[in-house]
Amino acid sequence: MKALIAMSGGVDSSVAALMMKEKGYECIGCTMKLYANEDIGVCGSHTCCSLDDVEDAKSVARRLGMPHHTFNFQDKFRETVIDDFIYCYENGMTPNPCIECNKNMKFNELYRRAEILGCEKIVTGHYARIRKTDNGYQLLKGLDSNKDQSYVLYAMTQKELEHTEFPLGEISKDEVRKIAESHDFINANKPDSQDICFVPDGDYVSALKRFTGNEYAPGDFVDQDGNVMGTHKGIVGYTIGQRKGLGISAEHPLYVTALDVKNNRVVLGKNEDLFTTTTIVKNINWIDPTDDRPTFKCKAKVRYRMTEQPCTVERIDATSAKVVFDEPQRAITPGQAAVFYDGDVVLGGGTILRD
Repeated sequence: MKALIAMSGGVDSSVAALMMKEKGYECIGCTMKLYANEDIGVCGSHTCCSLDDVEDAKSVARRLGMPHHTFNFQDKFRETVIDDFIYCYENGMTPNPCIECNKNMKFNELYRRAEILGCEKIVTGHYARIRKTDNGYQLLKGLDSNKDQSYVLYAMTQKELEHTEFPLGEISKDEVRKIAESHDFINANKPDSQDICFVPDGDYVSALKRFTGNEYAPGDFVDQDGNVMGTHKGIVGYTIGQRKGLGISAEHPLYVTALDVKNNRVVLGKNEDLFTTTTIVKNINWIDPTDDRPTFKCKAKVRYRMTEQPCTVERIDATSAKVVFDEPQRAITPGQAAVFYDGDVVLGGGTILRD
């Protein structure tokens, strides 16, 4: 069987390629070129998709005796990931570009290339697992709880799960690095990327201005009753739960509790004002399409780095639901994902709706 290995130039995808070779697959490596560095304001090479990353991927592929291709997906990435990133911030939401990239690039565009190349499997270095059952395929958490990436994979379909392998799902990050070192991979000790790949300096407001050419108008900071407290620097610069960088003096710590895009106002309040038990989730992908329970108990998390919490899911229609948590949750943020779990099994997920 043939497998197409998505190789970012990092250690995870490199070890995933090795593991597939050891399973007897005929492997083809590929790196997706998603943007040009000059487009994101970077002149050097210290970001994913850089020349150095491509060369690291090619180095590992050569070492493993694999062909390697670089696919140019810049236009599609701009259309489906960067444009969504812009839309969300300009409309008072906080996007999750990694989810959009997985959905639209790795398991869509890359899948098409795999078919052209005659590959039965797409392989990535994600820390997650896939299990075949009598009813189809399940997506499960990776066994390394510190690296589990199932949250950003909730949009996968049955067909995608059938044709995907996650070799790292059963092992830890420490084991991955040891395997890479034992095979003298050039990237064995390469640091993990921490930022959004197309915002490598973390300054997403400057990135928005660069992408759009827009300047974002200042407006009012207001309290929970609508009283003006000061002037903000542009609504795109604020997210729900934010405390730092407000520049407002008060008797108690202030947090962003809402974004009023229509009136260009940022609403401030106390920490306790951030807690709520209920949210609406749209564009839900249910991994088991035959599960049509109208109401059920499970656990969910509303951001990547949190422990999932008990809740009740009440379906509104096939792709939307009301989620009621047993206990109030802090800073449930429009644009982020709510992902549902039954133990280690991912039931599905969707986008938190803006009020």
